[in-house]
Amino acid sequence: MTTYSEIFENNLAWIDAKKAAEPDFFENLSLDQKPDYLYIGCSDSRVTAEEMMGLQPGEAFVHRNVANLVVSTDLNVMSVINYAVRFLGVKHIIVCGHYNCGGVKAAMIPKDMGLLNPWLRTIRDVYRLHQEELDDIRDEAARYNRLVELNVQEQCLSVIKTASVQLSHTQSGCPTVHGWVFDIKSGRLKDLQIDFEAKLKDIKKIYNLFE
Repeated sequence: MTTYSEIFENNLAWIDAKKAAEPDFFENLSLDQKPDYLYIGCSDSRVTAEEMMGLQPGEAFVHRNVANLVVSTDLNVMSVINYAVRFLGVKHIIVCGHYNCGGVKAAMIPKDMGLLNPWLRTIRDVYRLHQEELDDIRDEAARYNRLVELNVQEQCLSVIKTASVQLSHTQSGCPTVHGWVFDIKSGRLKDLQIDFEAKLKDIKKIYNLFE
């Protein structure tokens, strides 16, 4: 286990390694960020966005919360999406969940979770929307994994519903929204192959903000 003081030692070692490989690394890093990707993921300490994507600092704008939720009343995630789309001009928005997610598992348990209740209710609503499919899955682990995937899909829809995404896509054709799941046991990323254009078209009857 890394101690608190060792973190600062690691930081100095990291600086030396970066400078050795690229002398101007930090000078370039200090310039304005121009990431192509907005990554919305889980706060789980086992899931590191840039590392598993093979990206360098500055290549992804990252937002994380418990169970990678995109809730319209959460000003934090809404501000992140708005800023990433309107000011950074990201080309891709990725919602990434992961198997063995504690937040999703907690939402599957019908018990009082205190302060977590309103947050987990969003995932429980996902279960309610897909209850017939999920209840037909007898294996608990498989049902749990499927809820992780369905939760990602529903959060992608929440991103697509936002005004900033719809307006930007109308004007420039970007961003595109993607849904991923990270398999902690294998390290593999799974693309859920969400048809962004089709989803955008489907929701326009109710959620279209720009015509």
